[in-house]
Amino acid sequence: MIMFKSINPSNGKVLDKYTAFSLSQILCLIDDVNDEFLSWRNTSFKERTKVLIAIADSLKLDLESHARMISLEMGKPINESRQEIEKSIWVLRYYAEYSKEFLKNEYINTEYSESYIKYEPIGIIFGVMPWNFPYWQVIRFLAPILMSGNTCIIKHAPNVFGCSLRIENLIKKNSPFKNIFKSIICEENKVESIIKNKFIKGVSLTGSDRAGSIVASYAAKEVKRTVLELGGSDAFIVLEDADIKKASKTAVMARFFNSGQSCIAAKRFLVHENIYDDFISNVEERIKNLIVGDALDEKTQIGPLAKIEFVDQIKKIVNLSLESGAKCVIDPIINNNFFHPVLLVDVNESMSVFQEETFAPVFCVSKIKNEEEAISIANNSKYGLGGSIWTSDIEKGKYIASQINTGAVFINDMTKSDPRLPFGGVNKSGYGVELSKYGIREFVNMKTVVVK
Repeated sequence: MIMFKSINPSNGKVLDKYTAFSLSQILCLIDDVNDEFLSWRNTSFKERTKVLIAIADSLKLDLESHARMISLEMGKPINESRQEIEKSIWVLRYYAEYSKEFLKNEYINTEYSESYIKYEPIGIIFGVMPWNFPYWQVIRFLAPILMSGNTCIIKHAPNVFGCSLRIENLIKKNSPFKNIFKSIICEENKVESIIKNKFIKGVSLTGSDRAGSIVASYAAKEVKRTVLELGGSDAFIVLEDADIKKASKTAVMARFFNSGQSCIAAKRFLVHENIYDDFISNVEERIKNLIVGDALDEKTQIGPLAKIEFVDQIKKIVNLSLESGAKCVIDPIINNNFFHPVLLVDVNESMSVFQEETFAPVFCVSKIKNEEEAISIANNSKYGLGGSIWTSDIEKGKYIASQINTGAVFINDMTKSDPRLPFGGVNKSGYGVELSKYGIREFVNMKTVVVK
């Protein structure tokens, strides 16, 4: 019998234990979700909307309890956990309101009396979810899946199985259809068998590029659709004409939200040489004032890293970069899972901290001479998820945005996900999109219907 432990990273205490499902249990669960699909697919948008709104209302009513669960299991500061629940409510209500419009028949002018595209559900979609946004990632996945008439199952990260089961109970409590969503407690080595199941029609994974490559290969063998939202090492470009105070304030938020554990966190700060020292001075003061502490403390801005092994991993990356010539303006302080914010300057493209996806509160600054160099350095990454450009010349910002190879670029703001906008990356940041009208169309059959 395989057991998983949920451990509070703030204090190392065991929160709960979960027994892994056997393969036979998983297969029975998939059968149940497929049986439900045969009914759910024929429901009206009005019926589906009622379910999503009920889920959103219940989540709102019990917001504090759900937020607390996030903070306990993965160490997110409680105020950010509340924001995560609020955003989850937003995406539920967004798809409840707009899915009918997104999936209405699309008529095409041809020589036929009628020709149109009909968007139809395809079956069970399997989600492989990460620990860093344990509610938002799941709910932004399930909202469009359910509104399109599909059903879904997820395998969450083992350290947040408590969040996973709470989401399942939330949906079961607020839907007359009890098996439209199920959470599977299992080891990674069962993922391939799940994907092979004939009732699984698509796979959506958010995680590392290594995990994405493995899961995509399983799906490819079965000729099943995939959406991969993988890692990121976003550039945050600050040009000479930028508002330094606004840029530096946002830079600190962009790097340190979720204690630096986000795929779309800004990780490479590329700053024009003429404002380089001023920018560093501004961010240094802000970073030193950040409050590190227990995730449930209202004052905490930086919580613990989600797993103790992450501390050694990031310490190694920082040390290798220092050996290669980076300078430490704010030295690391380490206490169990707590890795206090670090400020590294004079970082170059050869350093580990530049090349790797640093999932920790490590702020790295590189000097640039002009916008051409900024573009070149920004594109020197295996990733391509997001990016941020700071300039008072909006047309210049738009030009640079057009030259950066990423899924999103924000001018004079930090990179964010938004239910109204497509979200996805290029290169080893993955493929396909989530959110917006484009995200809901990833796992539907775009059927052509012609009448002569």
